Amino acid sequence: MSCKSCNLERKELSPDVTWKDITEGGTIADAGNAVLIKTGEWRSKRPVWLKDKCKQCLLCFPVCPDSSIPVNSEGNREDFDYDHCKGCGICVKVCPFKAIDFVDEG
Repeated sequence: MSCKSCNLERKELSPDVTWKDITEGGTIADAGNAVLIKTGEWRSKRPVWLKDKCKQCLLCFPVCPDSSIPVNSEGNREDFDYDHCKGCGICVKVCPFKAIDFVDEG
């Protein structure tokens, strides 16, 4: 599969760039990675880790779609990575110990 725009040198948009020079809609020109984008800024609700209630069962870790629950080298969860947490609340629902609260952002 080839794409004419994929073979073009990456150009910044400016008045001299025509529609023929840009990537076609729906085509991914470069690999993306959530590490590069602080998606946590989209959040309207924030999970709050209640460390004293946490039993380190790690049920929250695999369900986080944003990998925002870090686990250290000793296998213990740490506080949220708020740069990437979008506030979906899945971790709140799966925690059997009510060790995650969900509050309004700001």
